[in-house]
Amino acid sequence: MSAAGRWRLSGAAGGHVAMLVFSALVGGSFVLGAMTAPLVDPAALNALRFLLAAAVIGAAAWTTTGLPRSAGRAPWRYGVLGGLFAVYFVLMFEGLKTAPPVSASAVFTLTPGMAAGFGWLLLRQRLTARMAVALAVGAAGAIWVIFRGDPAALAAMQIGPGERIYLLGCLAHAAYTPMVRRLNRGEPPVVFTFGTLVAGCTIMGAWGWRAIAATDWAALPVIFWIALAYLVIFATAASFVLLQAATLRLPSAKVMAYTYLVPTWVILWQMALGQPHPSVLVLGGVGLTILALALLLKDDARPPP
Repeated sequence: MSAAGRWRLSGAAGGHVAMLVFSALVGGSFVLGAMTAPLVDPAALNALRFLLAAAVIGAAAWTTTGLPRSAGRAPWRYGVLGGLFAVYFVLMFEGLKTAPPVSASAVFTLTPGMAAGFGWLLLRQRLTARMAVALAVGAAGAIWVIFRGDPAALAAMQIGPGERIYLLGCLAHAAYTPMVRRLNRGEPPVVFTFGTLVAGCTIMGAWGWRAIAATDWAALPVIFWIALAYLVIFATAASFVLLQAATLRLPSAKVMAYTYLVPTWVILWQMALGQPHPSVLVLGGVGLTILALALLLKDDARPPP
């Protein structure tokens, strides 16, 4: 095998590892986010979150790759990406005010299908037959969990307001994935992430400055600051880098396929924190989402023709 071939394989493997870690970190954000969502306005929370995460990533970029002047070309690119994630995070926390974490994470697993659509629209990435089947299976598992395994609820289309709000946010997240590859001009993931976070913080601050000023930060409980630290370091700074690194190595649909693992991680997080686990019927839907991931990743095991 040529050196270029070995590099491509190692690059894809790195993308898969990045997304596996990403899914675990995102799972924790649903659990902690549900605990903190009622405590503060989503715009205020995420403006502070983006600001602190930008400081963390900026320091990491400065001490590793540096911040080259070339990264400042076409700064509107960061505005597009930061805006998409600002929409996603605000709607996520707004939805978590009423949607249970497992149900919200199941809504998140609908993003691979959306990402596949945006991937075709923006990058002309095409689905294989196996990927299409996997996306269908994953969507079925997500719907199963969203309706809590209750056929009557499915027939009556009893979707909670939190799930509906969050679904709109997931559309923004799905568009973000192929947009990273479309707009990246060779910047390292950590540098590109820093620009995205700065833009997102600016947009969020301009949007939610009234909520920021009205929040009594000193009166917030300790759990808020614990959750914020996790969201800043792991669910924002680390996950942004992981997602962008994977997006530059894998097709958009396969990147987002790892969201199928998120409900499983949420359940594990809840059990670790002593919260009740979902019913056996709901676990059946989680099993389908794991099967969908296996189907999507099986293509990588095939040797190239």
